[in-house]
Amino acid sequence: MPSRATIDARLAGTLTIAKEMTVTRLGYGAMRLCGAGVWGWPSDVDAAKAILRTALELGVNFIDTAEAYGPRVNEELIAQALFPYPADLVIATKGGPTRSGPGQWGRDCRPERLKHLAEESRKRLRVDAIALYQLHAVDRSVPYEDQIGALRDLRDAGTIRHVGLSNVSLEQLQAAERIVPIASVQNEYNVANRFSEPILRHCEARGIAFIPYFPLDGGELETFAALRPAARAHEATIWQVALAWLLQHSPATLPIPGTSQRKHLEENISAAGLKLSESEVAALEATASH
Repeated sequence: MPSRATIDARLAGTLTIAKEMTVTRLGYGAMRLCGAGVWGWPSDVDAAKAILRTALELGVNFIDTAEAYGPRVNEELIAQALFPYPADLVIATKGGPTRSGPGQWGRDCRPERLKHLAEESRKRLRVDAIALYQLHAVDRSVPYEDQIGALRDLRDAGTIRHVGLSNVSLEQLQAAERIVPIASVQNEYNVANRFSEPILRHCEARGIAFIPYFPLDGGELETFAALRPAARAHEATIWQVALAWLLQHSPATLPIPGTSQRKHLEENISAAGLKLSESEVAALEATASH
């Protein structure tokens, strides 16, 4: 592991979302700071708050959360730990799913519900307007244009500043762009899973931030063998190499690795300073399952 002095997310460079919010390109996904099954409060609330504070100390200024994490717990935890917020901190949240218990996920994206969820998230986060509000997942029982229209209305009303999408296809992204400017897309994506590659390239061309969730494939990357040579060469972990690849693969990526452990947080952020060679990047480019 690098010394603490070299653990700085800012080594990853920056990305500007919606032409106005400049953030460090290695963010933090807060979902793991909940109880089992992304349900309820974490077993050690003080430790969870300390993780959030440490992330900021190490240069992170983009945190991703959602109303469904807890539910509601994650947003409240962030506010308790970090409010009043640093001026450069961007907190993105999401709305849409329903929760009936640990590990249970449904969807209800009726416009009136999305508007209610966004307003409640705004209050929990203690902000005048949510910087980036994302449709968590498309609800196929509700007309898609109504869901996106609700986000446009929230932006026009000042409840949110920018609209993002999550778990969408390229066609859904393009349809949404015809209704409201889209600032970001958050899809599952990592060195082993590049099914969203066309979406990433569209985002890159359009100046849309692409936020890969499960950047480490939930700790189950299928490309261990391909990652090991670079890990050995840089005296790094395969997880750090996977994050470094994401950063070098496209200037539009904003990885958000999440953890509830300080050791893993520091390990992840150390990847910001890891520069892979052209040959190492090329070797990893050839490993994906599309």
